[in-house]
Amino acid sequence: MTPIKHRSKNYKKRFVVQYRIFMLLIIFISCENQPANSSEASEKFENTLPNILLVIADDMGKDAFPNYPEGQEKPQLPTLNNLMAGGITFDNLWTYSVCSPTRASILTGKLGYHSGVMEVEQDISLNEESLHDFLKDKTNGDYDTALIGKWHLSNTITDPNSMGVDYFSGIIGGGVSSYTNWNRITNGERERVATYTTTEFSNQAVQWISQRSKPWFLWLAYNAPHTPFHLAPTNLHNQGNLSEDETMIEANPLPYYFSAIEALDTELGRVIESIPNGLENTIVIFLGDNGTPSQVVQSPYRTRRAKGSIFQGGINVPMVISGVGVTRKGEREDALIQSTDLFTTIAQMAGSVILEKYNSKSFHALLRETDVNTRAYAYTEKSTDGNICYTVRDAQYKLIVDADGTESVYDLKNDPYERSNLLTNPSPTINEVRNSLFKEALRIRE
Repeated sequence: MTPIKHRSKNYKKRFVVQYRIFMLLIIFISCENQPANSSEASEKFENTLPNILLVIADDMGKDAFPNYPEGQEKPQLPTLNNLMAGGITFDNLWTYSVCSPTRASILTGKLGYHSGVMEVEQDISLNEESLHDFLKDKTNGDYDTALIGKWHLSNTITDPNSMGVDYFSGIIGGGVSSYTNWNRITNGERERVATYTTTEFSNQAVQWISQRSKPWFLWLAYNAPHTPFHLAPTNLHNQGNLSEDETMIEANPLPYYFSAIEALDTELGRVIESIPNGLENTIVIFLGDNGTPSQVVQSPYRTRRAKGSIFQGGINVPMVISGVGVTRKGEREDALIQSTDLFTTIAQMAGSVILEKYNSKSFHALLRETDVNTRAYAYTEKSTDGNICYTVRDAQYKLIVDADGTESVYDLKNDPYERSNLLTNPSPTINEVRNSLFKEALRIRE
């Protein structure tokens, strides 16, 4: 190659001119693509992270939910129907049979056997890492967090904030004696409120969302349709002009129960409509915390196999996920999921790479794909005054071990509502099934 110093002067001039033009083009392109200031750059980055709205209904089983075969009567729920049409309906979510352990399992990613919350009056340890703290830690503070509505994990009014919730407004205990006369706690301050709880929680959610300038995670925990059964405000439901006489309510509580659910659906619709850009940048997760109460449970469930039991009517609850990032529209999913799994799944929605933590296994990939390796077993448990029963299932069979050691095995594919205990006259195959499930339960509990 000829050294540059021996080339002509004209070549040198052409080279210098071309080089200067090239550099000017680079600078021009860079300026065109560069935001005007660092705050704009930050805004563009933040807008890639979704808002996450986790909505929990209190005591709402599959028999009271549209798009499930259980139950002969259904409330009218246009908001939830829209979410299901635009997202995924899950068939095999297991929670706890009562509310506090379910909430603790989502908040910590741990089963109650490991977190210590297995009954409704057991307090969560403030040393547990909450989902709210975990999200903020894994995203370097990119998320604002709130919990609006029902806490029911301890009785100290500052505990939600102590566990990393930036903004808490709602009720600390398990419920209210009146939906229109109750104590609201807001970041440790107590105030008497006369607004219908479902409306007030929705008001708080709308206000909080409107004040956000970066992505947010909101746990919206309605206490509806938990007792006391009542007639919701008439503008929020479609159950008609029902009597508000307590005797009438006690004699036929189902339409009143439905009125509270329909009011929840109406107010949730208002919350979603208030979100800037709606579901274009927000993902919504809706579930029940446990099965339907015995007073209003519908066939094929039975009163003693509803809320409070570890039969399907107590623990197999509805869940729908819809919004940004959910590419499966109007589909059903039968993968095994347990309530602990929401911890890592929500973390992944917020950009974390975590797949498993504690007893939590992410099912985030199911929002886009069907051929996903999910959990092979689901587990839950119940404690009554320290007496523990538990259950574990695989894709077909379910083992229940009662507190007194009594066992039962059910074939959920052919007997989904647990009519026939296969251990009454077990075959060698069923004995093998029992041993396999029992071994898995011991592994989980260890």
